[in-house]
Amino acid sequence: MKNRVKKVTKAVKEFSRFAQAYDHYNIIQSEVAKHLVSRVPYRNYRTIVDIGAGSGEIYRNLCRQEIICEHFIALDSSVEMLKLHPEALSVEKVCADFNLPETFEKLEVEKRILLLSSSALQWSRDLDVTLSRLSALSTEAYFAIFTSNTFKTLHRYAGIDSPIYSGEVLQRHIDTYFPDASYEVRNYRLYFESVYRMLRYIKQSGVSGGEKRLRYRETKALMKAYPLNYLEFEVLFVEVQP
Repeated sequence: MKNRVKKVTKAVKEFSRFAQAYDHYNIIQSEVAKHLVSRVPYRNYRTIVDIGAGSGEIYRNLCRQEIICEHFIALDSSVEMLKLHPEALSVEKVCADFNLPETFEKLEVEKRILLLSSSALQWSRDLDVTLSRLSALSTEAYFAIFTSNTFKTLHRYAGIDSPIYSGEVLQRHIDTYFPDASYEVRNYRLYFESVYRMLRYIKQSGVSGGEKRLRYRETKALMKAYPLNYLEFEVLFVEVQP
């Protein structure tokens, strides 16, 4: 089948850190999950598997958009996060690490399932292992993956390499296992009143993934040198249809 890869960069979507809706630290992740679910084409599925389900942003958005399924599997490596995930008769919570091949052996699902994953796959330790297992599960999938252009200016001024993959690397690996994938790139900006609040956001939001911490002197220098009043985020949206 002919590869139908598309590369589309959307206009930057901007958020004020001080708007009333931003009481929590996961505003960008929430927006990403919302957009991802908006791409799902049908209203009814037999089985949906959410890889890196966390506290349930994907599930909540499915409910808001009245997309239903008989069996919803929320997979995440954090017990504490899964405790926050909504409960329902159709929801099965699986605490497991998608980086481990044996994780996918625990998933007892039908052949025809929908795979979803938002803000998680950028932390894959081995893209070939993760994607090969996902492609064996289903040929229908929607992923949202942060790229190395997230925090790109901050990383440059701090002298830090991004801990996550570039969009080019992600697409190359995805094309290997999902050759009919299509892509959309969306950019976001989150504004702050100071670099100090910006760094505090990074620490408490979990978006840094435990990357290198700056020493006090380096942090102080960064706060003086950083030229922007916002953080940059770049997300690769992946669509795979059978």
